[in-house]
Amino acid sequence: MKTNRIFLEEAQHFNARAPKYLAAMTKWWLLAVGAGLVCGGVGAAFYHCIRVATGLREAHPWLLYLLPLAGLAIMALYSAAGYRQDHPGTNLVLNGLRRGDRVPLRMMPLIFVSTVLTHLCGGSAGREGAALQIGGSLGGRLAVWLGLGPMNQRTLAACGMSAVFSALFGTPLTATLFVLEVAEVGTIHYSAMLPCLISALVAHWVAGAAGVGSEAMAVQAPQAEPATAMQVLLLGVLCAMLSYCFCFVLHLADHLGQAAVRNGYLRAMAGGVLLVAMTLVCATRDYNGAGMEIVALAVEEGQLHLPAAFLLKILFTAVTLGAGYKGGEIVPTFFVGATFGCLVGPLLGLEPGFAAAVGLVALFCGVVNCPFASVVLGLELFGQEGLLLYAVAAATSYIVSGGCSLYTSQKLDYAKLEIEQNPHELD
Repeated sequence: MKTNRIFLEEAQHFNARAPKYLAAMTKWWLLAVGAGLVCGGVGAAFYHCIRVATGLREAHPWLLYLLPLAGLAIMALYSAAGYRQDHPGTNLVLNGLRRGDRVPLRMMPLIFVSTVLTHLCGGSAGREGAALQIGGSLGGRLAVWLGLGPMNQRTLAACGMSAVFSALFGTPLTATLFVLEVAEVGTIHYSAMLPCLISALVAHWVAGAAGVGSEAMAVQAPQAEPATAMQVLLLGVLCAMLSYCFCFVLHLADHLGQAAVRNGYLRAMAGGVLLVAMTLVCATRDYNGAGMEIVALAVEEGQLHLPAAFLLKILFTAVTLGAGYKGGEIVPTFFVGATFGCLVGPLLGLEPGFAAAVGLVALFCGVVNCPFASVVLGLELFGQEGLLLYAVAAATSYIVSGGCSLYTSQKLDYAKLEIEQNPHELD
């Protein structure tokens, strides 16, 4: 009798709550699909604008000499919109995810146009920073228009970020996990996972229908044997050390740029002139723009144009972002990780193409502190053959990289090691 009474009470409890769960599920299905359609369309348009800008730069090399003027135009755009010259950009979006700070809608056209200008004239930057800002501003504004509460606004902003990231890179699961992990290291709001994943998938399909190509690459991965796992672990350690250097150089360039030239217009002009000079000295355009073609060369062919390519990309990216040009750090991270892995991997006994893929995954994890997203990135970009080895590299890099991060607003909720006593803001 007691068992029957408990079963009856549980059944009544479920029947009372089931309609509420169904209504919430339906609401988020609709919101997530809507966010995926809107943000996927914008992401596809952004992708094609970047592609056209890159094609124009390659067809007309003289556009490089307009880079200082592009910097002035970017500063003028942000000033006209009422932003300071040191506008936080992606860090503002991450604060929005963590604390609920509203991301203004005007950030979307600003970062869209300024990133296209940076790529058109040869600045060394990626596009994920723009993806996060575009998605966060669009998703947050949709939530405001729909009259959603603060928590739901944050979830819909995360959906927008996942959608644009997925549209640009063709990696919906990586986009979902990255957005869930990146704001607070150690804390994942699982309730946002389904809406973000739906938005990312819808955006991926929309972008595919709009002609956005996949970034997936062909990699021959070895078996996960003890000797190979140890080699990958050692490469992960080296990539973690490089990730610290990468973040340090980028933050140092930003600090020195603002300290040396406080006027944003002059800083952009000086940075543009310096980038032109660096390009001429290097006698190659490999380090202008995002550089995904160099990543593909390292991963698929196991080839490098220059052993110091990873160092030069760090310098070009640091000068570009430190001078105030817009874009992102993730694609340059791919470049640095892939070229470093391709160079060092054979010294450890790894095949250069596979080592380039491992280096990309490990460095990405070291600078963003998102281990699950990093492992899935390896899966979606390179296939499932080397999944366990990518996991070894990502986990190693996550631990050894310590408190470094590309994003100054990223928060570490739990110490990575016992020697780290307190949670802290990442460096």
